[in-house]
Amino acid sequence: MNRRDFLRFSTLSSATFFASPYLSFAATNTDRRFIFIIQRGAADGLNTVIPYADPAYAKLRGALAIDVAQATKLDGLFALHASLAETAKLYASGQALFVHAVASPYRDRSHFDGQNVLETGGIAPYQMKDGWMNRLLTLLPSTQNEAIAIASTVPMALRGKAEVTSYAPSNLPQASDDLLMRVSQLYAEDAQLHSIWAAAMDANNMAEDASAKQDPASLGKLAASFLNKTNGPRIAMIETGGWDTHTGQEGHLARQLKSLDALIATLRDGLGENWQKTTVLVATEFGRTAAANGTGGTDHGTGSAAMILGGDVKGGRVLSDWPSLNQSNLYEGRDLKPTLNLDTLIASIAAASFGVDADKVAKTLFPNNSNSKLIDGLIKT
Repeated sequence: MNRRDFLRFSTLSSATFFASPYLSFAATNTDRRFIFIIQRGAADGLNTVIPYADPAYAKLRGALAIDVAQATKLDGLFALHASLAETAKLYASGQALFVHAVASPYRDRSHFDGQNVLETGGIAPYQMKDGWMNRLLTLLPSTQNEAIAIASTVPMALRGKAEVTSYAPSNLPQASDDLLMRVSQLYAEDAQLHSIWAAAMDANNMAEDASAKQDPASLGKLAASFLNKTNGPRIAMIETGGWDTHTGQEGHLARQLKSLDALIATLRDGLGENWQKTTVLVATEFGRTAAANGTGGTDHGTGSAAMILGGDVKGGRVLSDWPSLNQSNLYEGRDLKPTLNLDTLIASIAAASFGVDADKVAKTLFPNNSNSKLIDGLIKT
């Protein structure tokens, strides 16, 4: 990261202390919205989208196995965790699609390395220096090359050649108008800091509530406020953490999923009519072990579950080439075996969402892993 980028990222992340919100982005040529929600920490797909009808599930999970009577049945094999109540409503209305036994090309169990592979679109950690979301921006008309990360700094998935900004709410008190004016005057003659300060003020000013809280529901509302702007961004990334559940998983996962559910619900409600032109992808760096460990949790695994949500999604189904949880079918004898490439899923969704040539999307986003046949029929239009 060069000095200019450092100053830009650090200024934007603290902008809420200095200003009331207002931001102008470049006008866009699309009404489509695309949101990537990353679950950092390796979310447990087996207790999120529960394969209740797989005979090995209850045996492997023991006390952690979820009774289907306490979940929402999706079909004859899968059920949804009860904490995802609003997400279940989206599924019932055909606006949520779940994808199971999915994973990126990464096959080890380091959070940092796994997240890097997921966000860069490489096949090995640190192989690529920019993110797949940033490369997606380069495929869109130039006036669409503006994205926003609801995070304190720009995540790896959004870093690269295309212009990106970030915004994060702060719990610090707002500065007075007098202080803002004085800082603006201080930077007015500085060729570098003036543009960075102006960008920070613009980003902050697009947010409708400078005192926005950092809970999931507030972040969903904040993201929707950006994406609803006529001249606002059309691509966003939201980071969620805390998905590592080595111990005490039952209550921990329930709280995590409830928070995710609130985030999704406020995105839906906040976007209003624009929800019908929105695609949301929820994914994690890798899954967790098929069997419970000895401390009421699960350890780092491989295959997991992803979610595709939105008013334009052909939902109401679970997409999976289910490998079963029989011991002989587990990856390395311990994990849910991936039967679907997450890169392929991402490329398929991105191409369909923006109407871009699918092969070009796959080769641009995942140049070292673009030979898989893309998936049709994920998006309505």
